[in-house]
Amino acid sequence: MTELRRDLGLAAALAIVVGTVIGSGIFRVPQAMIQSVGTVQMVFVVWVVGGALSMAGALTYAELAAAMPGAGGEYVYLTEAYGPMWGYLYSWTQLSVAKSGSIATLATAFFEYTAHFIPEFERVWFSLGPVPIKFGQIFALVLILVLGMINYFGVRIGGNVQIAVTVVKVALIAFVIIAGLFYSHPAAHAVPLSVPPLQTGFIAALVAALWAYDGWNNVGMVASEVQNPKRNLPLALIGGTAVVIAIYMLANWAYFRVLTPQEVADHKLVAAEMMQRVQGPAGAAAVSVAAMISIFAALNGSILSGARVPYAAARDGLFFKSAARVHPAFHTPGVSIMMLTGWSCVLVLSGKYDDLFNFVIFGSWILYAMAAASVFVLRRKRPELPRPYKTLGYPVVPALFLAGAFVLELRTLIDKPRQAITGIVLILIGLPFYFYWRRGAKKAVFDPSN
Repeated sequence: MTELRRDLGLAAALAIVVGTVIGSGIFRVPQAMIQSVGTVQMVFVVWVVGGALSMAGALTYAELAAAMPGAGGEYVYLTEAYGPMWGYLYSWTQLSVAKSGSIATLATAFFEYTAHFIPEFERVWFSLGPVPIKFGQIFALVLILVLGMINYFGVRIGGNVQIAVTVVKVALIAFVIIAGLFYSHPAAHAVPLSVPPLQTGFIAALVAALWAYDGWNNVGMVASEVQNPKRNLPLALIGGTAVVIAIYMLANWAYFRVLTPQEVADHKLVAAEMMQRVQGPAGAAAVSVAAMISIFAALNGSILSGARVPYAAARDGLFFKSAARVHPAFHTPGVSIMMLTGWSCVLVLSGKYDDLFNFVIFGSWILYAMAAASVFVLRRKRPELPRPYKTLGYPVVPALFLAGAFVLELRTLIDKPRQAITGIVLILIGLPFYFYWRRGAKKAVFDPSN
């Protein structure tokens, strides 16, 4: 049987973390954050808390990834700790909504920034029943398919693309940061904004920050293709997350040095407004280019990593057998890549991915928390498991991540009960499919004809 090949070095693993995390969030979320907490100081507190939670998660996942460097990331950890049902529900969530919805969202954001240069992309081309289809949506669909094809032809090719666009992305963001930090007319001191109560506002801002930090865990999904995983996976998870935290803090320092809190609150595209102030229309255009390359890297990284989750489930007999096929020449899960990109294209055309993605965040964080908690479960259940890296600060660090996840989930349940419950329902819809595949897998194992 053809297997996946370890063709991703440390640079590619780091690029998956940094490139996938930094998408469009850093260009957008400061507006929502200042509207929620009101002061620059509190915005930075939220970024620090969100970064600390993400780093706690990365430190925890590093132990799991190094000990079990198989394809699928959380699928592997959940299956090993709690059984195949939980691993399957994770794979179901990723393929049906979470990863596919993220890919659709990123591709659409890419065309929206491209429309800054090609306004024709915003024009409706035709309609699918009541659903209008813009030129830009077709462009987004083609972009997903092209990146899917690139990753189909080899993980090394996909990894090299990830390295290249991540380097360019970081360089462009560094240019934006430097332009803001060295601007000669910094914003004057401003009074705090009128905001919701601190508790409610802080959680709302933290949700926005965690959305911007989301994706640090993706490198675990390609663990079976990373060279020297016992060393490189912890380095990529921890080092990549640290780089992202540093970039986010510096970017916000630049934004609030040039713009007042009210100006940040009034503009959805904060980075573009800052560069418009610093360098005029050319600066705003430069931000659009930086955002496009940033989104492109996140999109490629999402396809590269996300396709390994249904592949892992199929290997265990919990999905279509074809999804477990590895291309004999390219050593990639080609069918799984086509399934993920194909469904993502459907979501792009439907225009419903935002709703689905928002609904599933609550349920996804339950699974993230369970995956992190598996570090406790497996230390008791599998004490003999080789652990080349052990979580720094154990058991406090994993406990902090779980505490943060609990508070986030509790506030979401209180503030947005409909979205939270709908998210759980979307995940539980996968249960009948699990029992169907599970029955088929057992039959294949015990069938005397096999």
